[in-house]
Amino acid sequence: MKNGTMMQFFHWYTPEDMLWKEVKEKAEYLGYLGVTSVWLPPASKGMLGGRSVGYDTYDLFDLGEFDQKGSVRTKYGTKDEFIEATQALHDRGVQVIVDFVFNHKAGGDEVELVQAIRVNEENRLENNSQPFEIEAFTRFTFPGRNGIYSEFIWDKHCFTGVDYDHRTQEHGIFNLLSEYGNDWEHMIDDEKGNYDFLVFCDIEFRNPAVRDELLNYATWLHGLTYYDGIRLDAVKHIPPQYFKEFLYFLREKIGKDIFAVGEYWAPGHLELLTRYIEATEGAMSLYDSVLQHNFHIASNSGGDYDLRRIFDKTLVSHSPELAVTLVDNHDTQPLQALEAPVEFWFKPLAYALILLRKDGYPCVFYPDLFGASYWDKGNDGQDHEIFINRVAELENMLYARKDFAFGTQRDYFHSANAIGWIREGDEEHSGCAVVMSNSDGVTISMEIGSRYAGKKFRDMLGKVPDEVWVNESGWADFHCTPGSVSVWTEAD
Repeated sequence: MKNGTMMQFFHWYTPEDMLWKEVKEKAEYLGYLGVTSVWLPPASKGMLGGRSVGYDTYDLFDLGEFDQKGSVRTKYGTKDEFIEATQALHDRGVQVIVDFVFNHKAGGDEVELVQAIRVNEENRLENNSQPFEIEAFTRFTFPGRNGIYSEFIWDKHCFTGVDYDHRTQEHGIFNLLSEYGNDWEHMIDDEKGNYDFLVFCDIEFRNPAVRDELLNYATWLHGLTYYDGIRLDAVKHIPPQYFKEFLYFLREKIGKDIFAVGEYWAPGHLELLTRYIEATEGAMSLYDSVLQHNFHIASNSGGDYDLRRIFDKTLVSHSPELAVTLVDNHDTQPLQALEAPVEFWFKPLAYALILLRKDGYPCVFYPDLFGASYWDKGNDGQDHEIFINRVAELENMLYARKDFAFGTQRDYFHSANAIGWIREGDEEHSGCAVVMSNSDGVTISMEIGSRYAGKKFRDMLGKVPDEVWVNESGWADFHCTPGSVSVWTEAD
């Protein structure tokens, strides 16, 4: 039996033309660490061609094969390099999770005349105009690909809204009027009145031809890569009934129980995550954006944060079987749209909380394992250089998850500033004890189990040099240093 561990193998500022090669090179190392699945960025050609991070999707069927948007390759490499990367992961027993960006398309090839209504950007249910004609870049013909793999042409009938009128060169939010509806599609939340529209050309899921084409793409991509899971971008802005249908047909068509995780970013709002899960009838997992936000707050609060409350109103506490837990991602990293990074001192604590407990499917962020640096403009309009240092403890924590985080869990959440828990282990694995503090150093007496009576335990993170002995009743006093975490395993 293995503990599942996902890794997001990219960040927003991943350097150009190297990622697929790096995945191939590091696949063996990832398997050795105990990483069981790798989430890859969108592999399709974006509007910015070779500079696109991938979330400005232009042509789903161009994986770095055709001369489109000023480049043959994508930011991450060529189609052949992408396929080689997925094969390398599978060869090391690591599952592949691909990223589907179905909410919108960008970089249309031709404009079309279309009837539209301009809406209030802060309340999309409030119209700011009567119906009028605009010019919208809603026709996608993909001339560089010229019908290879799919002859489908996207046009004005495939979209509910756009953010630009080429005729007036005016930016805004325009609701397109069509035979599929003169309104937005229904969402589960009333944020901004209706948050169907996010950016670019918003896809119309009430059009059956659109649904068929997206299923066709997903099936085609599986035939190339045999992916094991999918990450679904921006599901907050996509009708839940669509994904319930899509996932059912995809799994049936390829004959595989594809894992799916959706990005519904709602920090502080567990009720929205659970509502989406109910609407999709548990067809997909969701990232625990509530827990990530708790980590962000705790890391900025120091000893004023009550660690006993760290899991309050989180998805992992409510629906652990559907919670993908994380410390940071490409959207929360500094200078990005949902910026809410976890402060460096707290990251080892946060990773212990997602990697060494029984609940949730943890996801490790690339810069936390390998480090990263980049430049970008901040909200102040100035250029900033950002360094994300690797978390030195993370590699050993991954080993601990792979080898020791098994069996019964007992919590010792008795103090606001210091908590601990033990994993007893099972027939195949020795257990571990974890102690952490966001203030002073601490000792917590915990029962690791009578099977360890007379055994020595050591801190595998090397923070506490002294070993501890388990008494005849199976109890021991486990320590950690101030503002730190220690992971105790059998010394032998």
